[in-house]
Amino acid sequence: MLKAVSKIGNSQGVIFDNAIMELAHLKVGDSMNLEVHAGGTITLTPIRNAPSQEDVSAVVKQTMKDYARTMKRLA
Repeated sequence: MLKAVSKIGNSQGVIFDNAIMELAHLKVGDSMNLEVHAGGTITLTPIRNAPSQEDVSAVVKQTMKDYARTMKRLA
């Protein structure tokens, strides 16, 4: 997909349409890491927070509860 650099206020930028935002699982306000590589290639990487230990534990406990019968048969 080709995009052009646009003037936005006193700056320049590339505008992402809704399709790109959805494909990249981005929303307005998300943080991005920008790297400029040799030759001028630019890489944008979304910064995603890892789930907390409590969140992971809660999901594991719920999964064990939901599939207790299957887990017992597998043990």
